[in-house]
Amino acid sequence: MKKFFPVYVRVPLIFFIVFALMEYCIDSGDKPAFIKYPMVSVFLFVFLFILIAIEITLSAVNRVMYQLMTPEEKAKKEYEESLSFQESTWFKDLMQKLTKTSPIEKEGELLMDHDYDGIKELDNNLPPWWVYLFYICIIFGVIYVVRYDVLGADNQEMELKKEMAQAKIDVEEYLKTAPDLMDEKTVVLLTDDASLAAGKEIFTTNCAACHRADAGGQIGPNLTDNRWILGGGIKNLFHTITNGGRDGKGMISWKGTLKPKEIQKVASYILSLQGSNPKDPKEAEGEVWVDESAPINDATDAAPKTDTTQVKK
Repeated sequence: MKKFFPVYVRVPLIFFIVFALMEYCIDSGDKPAFIKYPMVSVFLFVFLFILIAIEITLSAVNRVMYQLMTPEEKAKKEYEESLSFQESTWFKDLMQKLTKTSPIEKEGELLMDHDYDGIKELDNNLPPWWVYLFYICIIFGVIYVVRYDVLGADNQEMELKKEMAQAKIDVEEYLKTAPDLMDEKTVVLLTDDASLAAGKEIFTTNCAACHRADAGGQIGPNLTDNRWILGGGIKNLFHTITNGGRDGKGMISWKGTLKPKEIQKVASYILSLQGSNPKDPKEAEGEVWVDESAPINDATDAAPKTDTTQVKK
C-alpha cells in the first residue's frame, strides 16, 4: 500500500474511511454525527493525530534503519524496491504525461541566466494538465457566451424566477386539497354519515362540557338555534373554533389541539344540529344569521335577515 499510495494520500484516505463508517453506523437524524455528538468529533481528531504520529514515527524509523545499513544492504534494498515498483509503472507513466517533468539530473540544462540574489529560475514548460484545463476553460467560456448572450437561454436568475412561479402554482394547488392546511376560506360543509359521526365524537370529548352533549348550551351558548355571536355557517364556525371566541371571555382556541380536518368535522356536526330543539335549551344569544347562499323557504322569509358581513358570532 505504501508503494502505491504516498503518505499524503494514505492518511486522509484512512481518516475519511473511518469517518464515513462512523457516519453510516451512528444514527444522528438530520445532523452529522460529529456535530450532534461532540465525542465523535473528539474521537476523530484523536484518531487523526495518532494516525499522523504513526506515519511520522515509521518514516523516522525507516530513515534511521536505512542510514544504519551497509552499502551492500542499501543496494539490495533499492533493487528490491525497484522490482516492487514495476507494477506501478502505469502510475508513473500517467504522471509523466500529465506533468512532463524533467529528471532532477537535467535541471542544470534548464537553468536560465536570471539570478535574483542567488536564486535561479528553471525554464520549465507549463504542465500539460494545466494547459489542457486552460483550453477547456476557453471552450467553456465561448459556449457560455453563445448560449446565454447570443442565443438568449435562461440564466440562473430567470430560471429561479420561473421555478418560484411554478412552485407558487404547485403550492396553491396543493393547498386546495390538503386537509391539514385547510382554513376558513377553503373549508366546506361535510354531510356524509362517517364525517358527522367523527364530528360527534370530537364534540362529545371536547365541547360537551360547555355546550352540553345535545348542544343546548350551558357555560357556552346554545348551538342549535339560529342566533350566533360570531357568525354562523361552516366558514365562520371553523374560524371561531380555530381561533377561539371573544377576547377575555368565551371559547378558547382549539387550533393547538385539533387538526383542521377535525375542526371541519366537528363544525359540520354542530351545523347538523340546527333546529334539533334540545330539552331546556339555554336562552338564545347573538344575532340571527342567515346563509344567503342557501335556498330560502317561507319560514325563513318571515325571519329577519342579517347581513353576513355585519354579524359577530
